[in-house]
Amino acid sequence: MQGRFMCGKDLERIAGAMPLEIRMSAQSAIHMTSAKASNVVALRPQVALTHQRGSRHIDLKPKYGSDSSQVEVRYLWAGAAHAPTVVVQGGISADRDVFTLEGRSGWWQDLVGEGKAIDLRHCRVLCIDWLVPADFEGQSLTAVSTEDQADALAGLLSELGIDAVEAFVGYSFGAMTGLAFAQRHPDRLGQLLMFSGAHRAHPMATAQRSIQRQIVRMGLASGQQELALSLARQLAMTTYRGSEEFGRRFAAAPEFREGRFQFPVEDYLSHVGRKFVERFDVERFLALSEAIDLHDINPESIRVPVTLIGIASDRLVPLADLCELQSRLRGAALEVIDSPYGHDATLKEATKVAPLLRQALNCCCGV
Repeated sequence: MQGRFMCGKDLERIAGAMPLEIRMSAQSAIHMTSAKASNVVALRPQVALTHQRGSRHIDLKPKYGSDSSQVEVRYLWAGAAHAPTVVVQGGISADRDVFTLEGRSGWWQDLVGEGKAIDLRHCRVLCIDWLVPADFEGQSLTAVSTEDQADALAGLLSELGIDAVEAFVGYSFGAMTGLAFAQRHPDRLGQLLMFSGAHRAHPMATAQRSIQRQIVRMGLASGQQELALSLARQLAMTTYRGSEEFGRRFAAAPEFREGRFQFPVEDYLSHVGRKFVERFDVERFLALSEAIDLHDINPESIRVPVTLIGIASDRLVPLADLCELQSRLRGAALEVIDSPYGHDATLKEATKVAPLLRQALNCCCGV
């Protein structure tokens, strides 16, 4: 299933299989659209691209603080000069490097760049590094919020001389922050695209993340914080991905190594845990994980156009939550992607995500 979603009937039959001929027709249509877009791109003249990688100091009053303080907001702003700006923000582990630049790989590099769905020849992409309590000078904060991230972005826009952005494209925590931005700064936003994010965290997802945070806190108390952070990330991966993918990839028999049986999935989880520890720290993880669960935005307060994109196999942001959000927003569309990758589908399914981006952003990006 992929396309415009009708919450009542479609939610009831989400587990059912789409007929083969319909799936093939939908896939063919996507491929045809991509081929036509490639032909158009080939005829376009070269456009000079610019980029700024820097930071600005902004006065900000945090939601869970008593006073305003300065924060350093680190950002990347890149694309065609004088083109409309599009904010793109990812999950808590994402940073400002959304596309490949100067040898740095981007976390959404298959979808953002020259000739990509978010085409830097037609827009300028702005992305920030997430704030954590330590970024607030002179305050002993214990928590940050999506509202803090949204206000930091608004302050950065003012510093950069940007009155308003064409769109905010958010995934996961970025989608939550986008909703907070739409609530608090509606006059500075043209439209909001939310991938795998809702107005609040589902209690089951909060339960899973709270266990991860407890593991990390135990590691801090015992002097094994790197091991604890690795285990928390490994546990998180079991919620990011779908059961179908794990069943396909890790069904092989275990091997007897180092005095015990080791299962194929263990090697994968150990690898992702090690990679996460190499680039993330404990305090950052605790603060941003908690910020997800503190997120709570009243949908009735939103007055900008919103497109919701859900994943049929997403266990962290179930479609029922997106249906509730859609019903409480004013005329929001809900698109659903069928994928075995669960919450991570937005990062893994470029060919399915690209048409949705092009459709929504055709006023300023690639077609």
